[in-house]
Amino acid sequence: MILVVEDDDDTRRLYRTALTLAGFTVREARSGMEALQQIDRYAVALILLDLGLPGFDGWSVLDELSTDAETRKIPIVIVTGSSEPIDHARVDCVLRKPIAADAMVATVRRCLESK
Repeated sequence: MILVVEDDDDTRRLYRTALTLAGFTVREARSGMEALQQIDRYAVALILLDLGLPGFDGWSVLDELSTDAETRKIPIVIVTGSSEPIDHARVDCVLRKPIAADAMVATVRRCLESK
């Protein structure tokens, strides 16, 4: 199951649709806190994580996931609209917005295969 964490409804719907059409099971979260709740409840194979979430942002989610031995193993694809370097983030893949649906699906597949 892929967890899409994105606060923009239209963008989240686009990601969900593209991943579902590619054969993935998808769950959604609108916020960092909602994402952590989903991760606690469901077996997550990969997280597609927007960094620019309001409140408990993507960086906070990354910090929280890194503290637990189990969640630390989940592949994460960072999605950001920022052009700032994020080399310091320990993530598997990075996508810069705007993202074409086919490129996003290809990145998700590549990150899943690399784990």
